[in-house]
Amino acid sequence: MRWPASLTAAILLLATLPILGQETPDADRRLIAGPPRGQPLSGAVLDARTEDVSSLLRCPVCQGLSVADSPATMALNMKAQVKELLAAGYDEEQILSYFERSYGEFVRLQPPLRGVNWIVWVAPLAALLAGAGVVAWVLSGRRARAAAPAEPASQDVPGPDTLPDDPKLADYVKKARELAYGWPGGVRARQDASG
Repeated sequence: MRWPASLTAAILLLATLPILGQETPDADRRLIAGPPRGQPLSGAVLDARTEDVSSLLRCPVCQGLSVADSPATMALNMKAQVKELLAAGYDEEQILSYFERSYGEFVRLQPPLRGVNWIVWVAPLAALLAGAGVVAWVLSGRRARAAAPAEPASQDVPGPDTLPDDPKLADYVKKARELAYGWPGGVRARQDASG
């Protein structure tokens, strides 16, 4: 008995579905990071590089720690992935890009200098320079005022014996001087004027 071609194709498709559904991790990595650009690592070198690269990634759970320092299960899984990728020959930038595509740019502890990230890197330096400029400006203004010659006393400033033009107010000022300083009649005696 001959089976229709479409039925044969359907049986073959159903037979291969379990295989198609199981993508290999290497295929997933190649789609995201491309082919490995480095040498496969092993032993102590692999462990050291795993720590180095893991310290550049932020733990999505802890957020204040790197993957290398975090005790979270997710961080341990990410560290194991880093180790697998290094053992397969992927370099540091490929690994960082791999995780960045999964978690976003936030996963990098040191964001790359591109786009809006320039503000993150330049703003502290700009603020420091602006602060130094303000301090220099204030200090130079103080030096200029200190070096300027003293202005002569203004003619508008009344002396200690000057009385107001208003006679009533002049009487009150005399009484206040008499009470405060003990000047008879509110007028300073001549010997007090010299001392």
